[in-house]
Amino acid sequence: MSEYQKLSKADAAELQNAGHRLRIDSIISTTAAGSGHPSSCTSAADIMSVLFKKYLRYDVNNPGDAAADRFVLSKGHAAPVLYAAMKEVGHLTEPLTNLRKFTSDLEGHPPTTLPFVDVATGSLGQGLANACGMAWVAKNIDKAPYRVFCMMGDGESAEGSVWEAMQFASHYKLDNLCAIIDVNRLGQSEATALGHEMEIYRARGEAWGMHTLVIDGHDVNAVDKAFHEAEITKGKPTLIIAKTFKGKHMPEQEDRDNWHGKPMSQDFCDKIKKHIEGLMESTDAKITPRAPLQAVENLQFASDVKLSSPPSYEKTDKVATRKAYGTALTKLGDSSDRVIAFDGDTKNSTFSIDFMKKYPERFGECFIAEQLLAGVTIGATCRNRSIAFASTFSAFFSRAADQIRMGAISKTNANFVGSHAGVSIGEDGPSQMALEDLAFFRAIPGSTVFYPSDAVSCERAVEIAANTEGVCFIRTSRPATVNVHANDAQFAAGKAHFVRSGKAAAIFGSGITLHNALEAAETLAKEGIEVSVIDPFTIKPMDVDAVKKAVEETGGKLITVEDHYAFGGLHSAVSEVVCSEGLGAKVKSLAVPGVSRSGKAAELMAAAKIDAAAIVEAVKSF
Repeated sequence: MSEYQKLSKADAAELQNAGHRLRIDSIISTTAAGSGHPSSCTSAADIMSVLFKKYLRYDVNNPGDAAADRFVLSKGHAAPVLYAAMKEVGHLTEPLTNLRKFTSDLEGHPPTTLPFVDVATGSLGQGLANACGMAWVAKNIDKAPYRVFCMMGDGESAEGSVWEAMQFASHYKLDNLCAIIDVNRLGQSEATALGHEMEIYRARGEAWGMHTLVIDGHDVNAVDKAFHEAEITKGKPTLIIAKTFKGKHMPEQEDRDNWHGKPMSQDFCDKIKKHIEGLMESTDAKITPRAPLQAVENLQFASDVKLSSPPSYEKTDKVATRKAYGTALTKLGDSSDRVIAFDGDTKNSTFSIDFMKKYPERFGECFIAEQLLAGVTIGATCRNRSIAFASTFSAFFSRAADQIRMGAISKTNANFVGSHAGVSIGEDGPSQMALEDLAFFRAIPGSTVFYPSDAVSCERAVEIAANTEGVCFIRTSRPATVNVHANDAQFAAGKAHFVRSGKAAAIFGSGITLHNALEAAETLAKEGIEVSVIDPFTIKPMDVDAVKKAVEETGGKLITVEDHYAFGGLHSAVSEVVCSEGLGAKVKSLAVPGVSRSGKAAELMAAAKIDAAAIVEAVKSF
């Protein structure tokens, strides 16, 4: 354990001066932009100075290298101080006065188009979970010495997701993680709940298992000592709780309410700049960032990961797609040591437990904390360090909707797998039934939404998702069903399968409703009515050619049947194609009409009119 060496007077002066330069740049850039959060930047400036100039290990010319330490600015509204720090160390040469301009990547909150930004932030309370994912991968997958730092604001510590992340960090002993809370006392509209009650913050950090340090965040010596202690602490993540003042060294704004998110006028800007310049000390000290400790291979997005063996089922085998997910995930794990999985204490239901049993070192348990589950998974995929899958009951991903939305903004390649979808789960009742999940995931920009209908297509969905950029969602089902597709059937996103052909009508079904549609088709065939039954495989993208073919062959008589609410799912996807292509077809919707209840799966599907009998009736009604 290395002994702490106190800063020399010259070095302390240089770090303090650097903090002042970060303040000045933050104030000037937000004044030029006419918007932004200068007071939130000034409270963090001294911490940022010490961290970026002395403790963070990275190549200034290549901060996105795999070997570099990571930094997550969870309080993303303080983006100008991050940009100022990267200018201070010589990375950013673009004028900071380009802040918030349409033509610049210096956005109002940090975007991942910048090489030193791994995750987009700004929706508060999420950065620490992302950082946990990065730190977990560093320890368990890369087995590399790079560290992860995350700066949060005190206002966002009201979010439960912050404490979920601390619990995860402590549980996995992520001593390569250092979290910082910038406790500047003031929120957006009033003082935070705890203000400057630093001992309460300390007690909370310690209660969640963090090595907790309370410091003066404007004393560069105290900041320096805290980062040193974090660096040498083993077996625990560190939480630095820094007492600061919002608007520090802004004479008329410091520690005063109602200045959040307000740029300075040019007159105020000039006065504050002059005041801060007057605080600087003369020094000839030079402090430059440290290089990474060890080279780490840079990786490109994986696009060639395959199942270790193809699906091998009998047609009559009754297998739930949730079970096939576990099988496929394990096969992917056989093929690549970058495949990892996280779950929310549902692994024996989602069947990610199969992967955990074979590859325990590549499995992370997030417990019943779905926001954490999503955030950790997104963090784990950064810099292409892993191919990550997160699973839980599909309904529970609604709790993590904001994390997933932010993941898309971050251009994540995270894969989400939701089981127990629809009323077909049966007796557990409506609180467990995902009936809006397809609508949500379809709305995510750049997403791919898989809805496999049997074990064969589910295995292929998992394989394709692993090789698909952007957010991927795989909806799996609870009921065990027979296999519709041959083991050697070919699948691709946006390519549907005509499982049965006929001209009376075309029925689109996914998951359990594909099987209901096939049962209905058998009944209709006995009456001489032949229908097409189509398995879309993906609800997004929808196969445009398949919809066109269905319209042409049936004269525009289409039916969608889905174990989902009527809006945003399969019916919407098919109807959007009909409208955008001007196909002039009639699309009847069979969908769950409202809140369901407990009952047998067959009873509930009959009540919702998405069973075979309802499909027969719909076909005959044309």
